[in-house]
Amino acid sequence: MTGAQLASSRGQRLRANGALLLASALWGLAFVAQRVGAGHVGTFAFTGLRFALGALVLVPIILGRDRIRRVPAARRRAATRAVIGPGVLAGVLLTVAVNLQQAAMIDTPVGNAAFITGLYMVAVPVIAALRGRRSSVPTVIGVVASLAGLYLITVTDGLMIGRGELLLIVSCLPWALQILVIEHYSPRLSALRFAAAQFLTCAVLSLAVALLFEPTPFDGVGDALVPLLYGGLVSVGIAYTLQVVGQRHALATHASLIMATESVFGAIGGALLLGEFMDLRGYVGAALMVTGILVSQIGLPSAPVDDLSDAAEPSS
Repeated sequence: MTGAQLASSRGQRLRANGALLLASALWGLAFVAQRVGAGHVGTFAFTGLRFALGALVLVPIILGRDRIRRVPAARRRAATRAVIGPGVLAGVLLTVAVNLQQAAMIDTPVGNAAFITGLYMVAVPVIAALRGRRSSVPTVIGVVASLAGLYLITVTDGLMIGRGELLLIVSCLPWALQILVIEHYSPRLSALRFAAAQFLTCAVLSLAVALLFEPTPFDGVGDALVPLLYGGLVSVGIAYTLQVVGQRHALATHASLIMATESVFGAIGGALLLGEFMDLRGYVGAALMVTGILVSQIGLPSAPVDDLSDAAEPSS
């Protein structure tokens, strides 16, 4: 590789890392929007409207980009057809994960939700290990540390786990599966079309469930307009797109480290905007969880990097 090519590659990675850091900050603050929105709009209605707004951001961008680049119609159709199957699959998993998370936000503090959701990054190597890949020592240590932190955050002195915390724990499985789907398909597909296919699938499924099962799904939309606009236009339309684009060029270890900050941004947002603070036990648990996530993804000093770390991706 020539010096010019090396410089270009480094610049590309730097831009990708910046995109992922911005996405993580926007996702972290989205926990605040979800918490506020959960008090006004039904779970599936909020999610459906949020992801419909996100899709509305992307579709004009895709069309305008194709027109500017003068992409032939046949090529556009082929690129769109290619994302349908993977996009729907990722969108179904996204629908399950996001709605579990949104339902949990009704009675779960933002900081707790942000750190528990971060467990999906630990779940990815665990799932891969169940598929036959050998787990490294850093992965095992990371899982143990994360579980210890999870216990401190979620289990009360009476050995009880709240409803919201339990939903968030369950949501880590579909989050992790969605990550693996994106990691498998995204290098071969149009990033923006793939993202739009996910958003549209999530929007259609969530709105359908809202209309069928939520008695007054759209009551309170006016009161939740700001959280919806942030959750849809910013968290989905901008941040999810930054993530899909950023992961195409960032090193896996860098991506893991950067996206682990989503939990920290969420806790900061909850404290500054909603006045929600954790006690000492909660902060110790949060520190253990962040440590576990980082160790499971990037390894220990002088230890080989876990060969599963290239599957990292965010959530909210």
